[in-house]
Amino acid sequence: MSTKIPLLVLNSLSSAHQAQIAEVYDMTYAFGDVQRAAAIAEHGKKFRAVLTIGVIGITPEEIAAMPAVELICCMGAGYEGVPLEVTRARGIATANGAGTNDDCVADHAFGLLIGIVREFRKLDRLCREGVWREAIPQPPNVSGKKLGILGMGTIGQKIAKRAAAFDMEVGYHNRKPKEGSAHRYFDDLKSMAGWADFLVLAAPGGPATKHLVNAEVLDALGPQGYLVSIGRGSVVDTEALAAALRENRIAGAGLDVYESEPKRPEPLVGLDNVLLTPHMAGWSPEATQKSVDHFLANAEGHFAGRGVLTPI
Repeated sequence: MSTKIPLLVLNSLSSAHQAQIAEVYDMTYAFGDVQRAAAIAEHGKKFRAVLTIGVIGITPEEIAAMPAVELICCMGAGYEGVPLEVTRARGIATANGAGTNDDCVADHAFGLLIGIVREFRKLDRLCREGVWREAIPQPPNVSGKKLGILGMGTIGQKIAKRAAAFDMEVGYHNRKPKEGSAHRYFDDLKSMAGWADFLVLAAPGGPATKHLVNAEVLDALGPQGYLVSIGRGSVVDTEALAAALRENRIAGAGLDVYESEPKRPEPLVGLDNVLLTPHMAGWSPEATQKSVDHFLANAEGHFAGRGVLTPI
């Protein structure tokens, strides 16, 4: 019988990362609905730890089927799919991977921003069709503009740091002002959208942020404004965004997260003024390795009695 602590993994991992974790834990890898249900039904009583991600999460019913579980960790910063009221009532420790992929997400956000403002998608298509620059309207500069950030957490701060290199004026909207921040604080999102040339969404998901970006906010951003979303898809009202893009009430959008994921955002796919990526902002070999290492450090801290590094 193994003396390793039983661990259930619900999110996708490479074979190399599975092997890394299996060196330390008695790991059951159950990525996918069928595998997940089978693993919990067959082995649920033995698991003492669970690894998941925010968008996959874990349900109250699944937690109830694991009476020995004492630690639930999320890779990455998001944890919206974890029922914290249940974990707290049970005394289950929870942790996330805050800080493990911040640079990767911030890089991707700026890639989307530059791509939509400079119209890379359209210009690539036109160049392949043989259309040269004299026949194409000039896209605007990225540098020297006003950037509004929804969510000045660690990722938002990384985005602001990159904006400084583009000589941008940065504003932000949070639940409250960030202590020590040199950037302008807006106490409501609509006001910031009206001020900004570019609006970047780096807020977490959940009921408190659902559809914060609606038709009213998009109209405040205006026909010269651009939207980038790399936080959670639920923050944006997809139908309202599609209408604003179709009607040119905003200039363009770049998104990595969607209400519909993992299904594609159908209202947006036929539009030429939007750039879409499949929730890849936080994924790179470097970021994923850092996330796995961080999970192992969180779990080691918990089971050694020191506590997790990044509690939720």
